[in-house]
Amino acid sequence: MKIVCLDMEGVLVPEIWIAFAEASGIPDLKRTTRDEPDYDKLMKYRLQILKEHKLGLKEIQEVIGTIDPLPGAKEFLDELRTLTQVIILSDTFTEFASPLIKKLGYPTLFCNSLVVGEDGQILDYTMRIAHSKLSTVKALQSIGFETIAAGDSFNDLEMIKAGSAGFLFRSTEQIKKDFPDIPAFDEFGDLLQAIRKKL
Repeated sequence: MKIVCLDMEGVLVPEIWIAFAEASGIPDLKRTTRDEPDYDKLMKYRLQILKEHKLGLKEIQEVIGTIDPLPGAKEFLDELRTLTQVIILSDTFTEFASPLIKKLGYPTLFCNSLVVGEDGQILDYTMRIAHSKLSTVKALQSIGFETIAAGDSFNDLEMIKAGSAGFLFRSTEQIKKDFPDIPAFDEFGDLLQAIRKKL
């Protein structure tokens, strides 16, 4: 049996941190996993900037409430779910993802969580498990699933490479250049067709 594992931000919805950077006028928050392979380093950098600007969970959630899925994302996901089971594996946080998951029709999401102070300041974050995307794919494989994965960033590469098939979607030119062996697509229709061929 096959199961599809998708990244969320950059694949199905816009990057939350980029949207918040634009809304808050803090360009330093535009840095994402497309730019920084070390997720812990990236998150500590983000939390330090939030602290300096006295911004917390409430402000970020207000911006997230205005974000819609990428054009065609829900239709792609709906069609894909008629063909096979789908899990979204994301390094985002439950505190961020809820309104977006609702707009996507409540697909299954595995992600992480935030440590939030009483004043709403984000103090830290808790990863569900180390190398969460790769660990989840391996766990699925251990119970009899073949995995097919798609993502756009450095933190997706492990799960993409570990499965029976993997794809880059709307990735950066640099990542596509560094990993020319991974098929890369920019349109949902093309990605759906590629996944369909592997099912």
